[in-house]
Amino acid sequence: MQLPDLSGKRYLVTGSTAGLGFFSSLQLAGAGAHVLMTGRHPKRLATARAAVIRQVPDAEVDTLLLDTSNLGSVRAAAATVRGRAGLHGLLLNAGVVHPPRHRTTTADGHELVFATNALGHYALAGELLLPLAAGRGRMVWVGSMSTSLWPYDPVDPELESGYTPWRAYVQSKVATTALGFEADRRLRAANVPIASLVAHPGYSVGGRTRGIAGINAPSRRQRFFGNLQAPITQSKEHGAWPLVRALVDPDAESGSFWGPSRVVGGEPRRASPAKITRDEDIAGGLWNYCEHATGIEWPYLKASRKRRRR
Repeated sequence: MQLPDLSGKRYLVTGSTAGLGFFSSLQLAGAGAHVLMTGRHPKRLATARAAVIRQVPDAEVDTLLLDTSNLGSVRAAAATVRGRAGLHGLLLNAGVVHPPRHRTTTADGHELVFATNALGHYALAGELLLPLAAGRGRMVWVGSMSTSLWPYDPVDPELESGYTPWRAYVQSKVATTALGFEADRRLRAANVPIASLVAHPGYSVGGRTRGIAGINAPSRRQRFFGNLQAPITQSKEHGAWPLVRALVDPDAESGSFWGPSRVVGGEPRRASPAKITRDEDIAGGLWNYCEHATGIEWPYLKASRKRRRR
């Protein structure tokens, strides 16, 4: 995939130490962008940054500790970013892909998968609206093709009853996608110069991804099964393509949904999201839930509501 020259642009990627986040960071850096790689572990961040530099020696790459499951960490990281230059893009990628067998809660008391994949990203995006607006930037939320495969329960987003690992993952991705579209509606209504898009990576697996020391080291078994699944899978490097295109393509419109051309793999293109993720009642309820759960109101939207009340 060919990217435009991104020199002078600054992007933050959550979950940059492996998988889609790493390859998105690598692709952005290769196009000349200044990339802020984030993750939970200092050593893994250092390893990931070094891996990018090995492949793009003149890359502008910084690292920042950020755990999206921890609201304190989100606020601290956002405060650091706000103290720097404007931000042109925010890739909300970090997530729990393999949920725990039993329901687990974070230090803030929220279900782990929902907190990491959806709640923390709602909070981070809200905390970074000011630098994003300064850069007339965009945010990209990472969805999943799984949102069409399982019913969603809007009454119980954190699965206080009926928890299963698969259900937790799908619920979180429905929430993430719906929040991305709701952000677009609200930002437009408030005339805020920030775009909000959603992208999904198709079926991207480590077994079909090239080996990079400290980043991706598939076992012989993973390679074997990855090759068996070749018709319906792709590498994580290719899986990053729709995410990066949604983030940097000047023709990618706010409110649009991007994914691989064959759903599971292929070149990035505009796609059709699951109907439930476009339900404005569900999205509005999720937004209010996240606002209450995090205690964070997006600043421009809050001001817009106050003006409408007068």
